[in-house]
Amino acid sequence: MQKRIFLKALMASTMIAGLGLPAFADSAFDGPSSGPTAAEGKTVVVLAADMKNGGILGVTTGVEEAAAKIGWTVRVLDGAGSVQGRTAAFGQAMALMPDGIIINGFDATEQQAALEGVVAAKIPMVSWHSGPKIGCDAPGGIFANVSTDAMQVSDVAANWAMEDGGKDAGVVIFTDSTYQIAIDKADRMKKDIEAAGGTVLEYVDTPIAETSTRMGPLTTSLLQKYGAKWTHSLAINDLYFDFMGPALAAAGIDGKANPKAGSAGDGSEAAFQRIRTGQYQAVTVAEPLNLQGWQLVDEMNRAVSGAACSGYVTAPALVTEEGLKAMGDSNAFDPQNGYREAYAKIWGKM
Repeated sequence: MQKRIFLKALMASTMIAGLGLPAFADSAFDGPSSGPTAAEGKTVVVLAADMKNGGILGVTTGVEEAAAKIGWTVRVLDGAGSVQGRTAAFGQAMALMPDGIIINGFDATEQQAALEGVVAAKIPMVSWHSGPKIGCDAPGGIFANVSTDAMQVSDVAANWAMEDGGKDAGVVIFTDSTYQIAIDKADRMKKDIEAAGGTVLEYVDTPIAETSTRMGPLTTSLLQKYGAKWTHSLAINDLYFDFMGPALAAAGIDGKANPKAGSAGDGSEAAFQRIRTGQYQAVTVAEPLNLQGWQLVDEMNRAVSGAACSGYVTAPALVTEEGLKAMGDSNAFDPQNGYREAYAKIWGKM
């Protein structure tokens, strides 16, 4: 069995000394064991919020892998990080008249008029991170919204910052008010930090789609404003830290020094690489993105077959440099729990 790299998965029980966190352990797949066999010859469209986002890319890859196994055709439309782009992608999807639509990584309420059109056309929809309600019967006519428990993810990230920084922790939180789930996650982290006696120095609302241009100047400004008081950064997504490192390096700050960065979400390949090399990110709370892609295909198969949604909710893992050292070159949280075989068996595709 592959040696695991994650110091926390919420279903495990062994404690890691000094961290107060359960250790990750491989176990049997805890998702559905029954469901409809594969509906034949379906075509689904993935509406991706922004394929530059590592989480969205990882989920899309999982969807494509699962679709190949179940025997479906997938068309990916990239919203390219803007509301207008996602609106255009919805229009393209409707013109294709697919058997199903997968909303990948954006708040469904943003596209309410488009959702109503999809519902009217009786095209089933499933989603990844489309809003605060996870599981079955999500708002907007969505059959199932696949996600980890966002509040659990926020708790893990905030607890890490407090375990690492103690009462002297001075935290800057980065979020994007374009998305309700991002607001909820940031609010939860702020509440956790303050309840544990830490200080939230600033709550920064900046669009995730504009991180490439905004994070450098923001980082420099925050360093000038808070100096050594700024000990930790928490963000609702790894993408914020893709563009923070150069500004910290320019200020003469070592990749492992304060402010240490931790992400409450996704677990992108770039984040794993930064953590592995000690370059301006200490941890990420990773989701099993590939598994979630398979779950999206399974939920869609249930929808097109007239079956009930599974209600399965995956567990996240806290990924650290120490844990990654025990692993080879993998830069993804991909549980070795037999989920591929389990879904293939349900679909009759073993």
